[in-house]
Amino acid sequence: MQRTPERTNIAGMSISRLVCGLWQVADIEKSGETIDPERGADALQAYTQAGFDTFDMADHYGSAEIITGRLLSRYPTNKERPLAFTKWCPEPGPMTAEIVRKGVQERLDRLGVEKVDLLQFHWWTFEHPAWLDALHEMARLKEEGLIGAIGVTNFDAAHLRVALSDGVPLATNQVSFSLVDRRAAGELSELCRQKGVRLLAYGTLCGGFLSDKWLGKTEPTEIADWSRSKYKRFIDVAGGWEPFQRILAAASEIGRKHGVSLSNVASRWVLEHEAVAATIIGARLGENEHRDDNLKVFGFTLDSDDHARLEAAFAATKPIPGDCGDEYRKPPYLTASGDLSHHLDAIPSVFKAVPVPGKPGRSRVSSGSVWEPIAGFSRAVRVKDTIRVSGTTATHGGDRCVAPGDVGAQATYILDKIAASITALGGKLDDVVRTRVYLKDAAQWEPASRAHGRVFGEVLPANTMLQAGDLIGDYEVEIEAEAVVD
Repeated sequence: MQRTPERTNIAGMSISRLVCGLWQVADIEKSGETIDPERGADALQAYTQAGFDTFDMADHYGSAEIITGRLLSRYPTNKERPLAFTKWCPEPGPMTAEIVRKGVQERLDRLGVEKVDLLQFHWWTFEHPAWLDALHEMARLKEEGLIGAIGVTNFDAAHLRVALSDGVPLATNQVSFSLVDRRAAGELSELCRQKGVRLLAYGTLCGGFLSDKWLGKTEPTEIADWSRSKYKRFIDVAGGWEPFQRILAAASEIGRKHGVSLSNVASRWVLEHEAVAATIIGARLGENEHRDDNLKVFGFTLDSDDHARLEAAFAATKPIPGDCGDEYRKPPYLTASGDLSHHLDAIPSVFKAVPVPGKPGRSRVSSGSVWEPIAGFSRAVRVKDTIRVSGTTATHGGDRCVAPGDVGAQATYILDKIAASITALGGKLDDVVRTRVYLKDAAQWEPASRAHGRVFGEVLPANTMLQAGDLIGDYEVEIEAEAVVD
C-alpha cells in the first residue's frame, strides 16, 4: 500500500496530491474559543510526518494561519518545512497598492514567514473591476519576493481567461469539484489544460456526504455544521436525495470491486482529471483522522466500466447551474446560509447614479473614463424605465485596455461593466431587451457570441452583431445595451 501521498509540481513546488484543508478550524472556533496554537501545530506535524505536508487555509479560517505558522517555526530551513497555501478574500472595493500590500503582509505576519508559498485571491463580484488591480499588485509583490505563486479561488472559466489574457501569472484555481458538482470538468478544465493552470479541488466529498455512511440512509432534515449544510444545497440543486443515492450506489459498487471505500472512489474520480493537481481533504486536528484510508486513492484507477457506471448515475441528476464560483455570486447561493450573510453585509456598487439637473426622471452613471468628460458622454443613462448603456470597451482604470488581442476576454469584461452600470441605475441584466456587438474582425464572432451567450443565454435580448472595422487602439470588441425596468 502507498505509504505517503503522490506528489505533483506547481510553480516549482513539489506538493502532496492530498492537501490538508484547515477550514474546520473556523467551525471549531465559531463559539469563540481559540485552539491552542501549540496543540494545533502538534496535530499538523503528525500529518506532515505522514507525508501530508501541504496545508490550505484562508484569512477567515479562524486561527488556522497562526497554528500553521507555529508549525512552520519548528522547521529550521525553508527547504525542510511544509508548504502553506492561504487565501486573501477582501470585501469588494478599491484595491490600491497599499490595501493589497496590507492584506499580503497580514498573511506573512500570521504565518511567520517571509514569503507566502501560494497566495490565492477570491473576489465576490466581477461587476466590481478592482479584482484586476488586486491581482496585478499581487504580481508585483511576487516579483518583490513576498509571494511564491499566485492562485485564485472560485473563478469561472471566463474570468480566469480575462486574468490570464491580461498578463496575470496564475498558477492555480481552487474550485468545488465532485461527483455531485461536475462543473469544473468542462470549459474550465480545458482552459487550464491550454494555459498550464492547475486546479485545487475542494468539496470532493461534499462535506462528508460522499461516504459509505450515507448510502441507503434517509434524507437528513436538520444539519448543524456549516460545511454539511452547504453541500446539502448542492445535492438538492442536483436533483435531490434520490438521484444522489444513485451516485452513492454506483460509487459503492466500484469501491467494492477495487477493495476501497466509497469516499476513495469519489476522490479518485476527481484526481484522474488532467487539470487537477490535488484534492483538499479536511485536517481533523487529532480527531477522526483518515490518513490511511485516504492513501488508498493512489492504489487503484477507474476503468471504462467504472466510468460508465458513474455516467449512468449522473444521467439521473441535474447539472449544478452556471460555472464554478457562481454559487458565491448569483442565485441560487449554494452557501451554508443560502446567501452571502456569513461572508458580507452587502456588495457595494462600483458606479454611483447621479440625477441629471433639470431633467426629472433622468439619471446617469460614469465609469471614470478620461474620455467621458472630454467627449461628453455618460457610461449609461436612465430615463424613466429605460436604461441605455453606451458602446462599452474593455477599458480599465480610465485608460488601459484589458486583455489585448483576446475578443472573448474583452467581451466578458465589457459585459461585467454593462451589468454594473445597469445595476447602479436600479435595473438587472434580466431587464436587457437589446444589445449590439461591434467587432474589429468579423472572423472573431464566435468568442464574442459565446461570452454574450454566457451572460444572456436565458434573457435572450434582441441582438445585432456588426463588423466595425478598426476600433481604436487594442480594442477588439465594443458592446452597447438597452434595458427596460418593469
